[in-house]
Amino acid sequence: MRYLQIVFALLALVLSASAASKPHVMSLGKPTPVKLLLGPSEEKSLNITVRPLYLDTKLKEYTTGPAHDITDRVFVIRRAYRVNDSLPTESSAQSRWLWQRGGWLLVDRNTGRITQIKLPDFDPYYSEVSWYRDYAAYCGVADDGERVSAIVAQITTKKPLYKKQLDKLGGEFPDAVCEPPLWQRKPARVTFTPQAGEKLSVDVNGRFADVTPDTPAEE
Repeated sequence: MRYLQIVFALLALVLSASAASKPHVMSLGKPTPVKLLLGPSEEKSLNITVRPLYLDTKLKEYTTGPAHDITDRVFVIRRAYRVNDSLPTESSAQSRWLWQRGGWLLVDRNTGRITQIKLPDFDPYYSEVSWYRDYAAYCGVADDGERVSAIVAQITTKKPLYKKQLDKLGGEFPDAVCEPPLWQRKPARVTFTPQAGEKLSVDVNGRFADVTPDTPAEE
């Protein structure tokens, strides 16, 4: 009897170990076209597509835009979500939901872990992120909603590798504050093109980033 108990215990350990080591399956579902309302008055709209992100066939998040592979195991993708736009006086039968674009998600294919990335001064409306390796380049907006900065960030660090104020937002709300930054390699360099002002190129080396020598000197 004791022998059978030992056998069953060993079998249970083997089964639990195999289940724990079983790799997860991360997959993106079929893209669905939706309408995104823009600006404070929400008078403008933009047609985008959203895709569900599944972990072992279970829905975990909605996403929008292309994914970027950091490694063969980890990738990043932008989050999308729905917000309830119903008024308190409206019944549940009149429920109204609006799609919004959120921040970026870091997804591990092996473990199935999904983490929200905190990019400094990232604005869901204005910031268009360009990825290269684990570096993110974009135009960020300060908390006061006025200052626009060129930012180079790395997902493994809290503070930006590079940050320089470019301009201030005026009374109007433009569709974007700068074009999506452009990357090049050898040397690793990113170029910002703000709506107002001159282009700015930044060299990136490991955990350090600085303006290129041929860029106009900083104030």
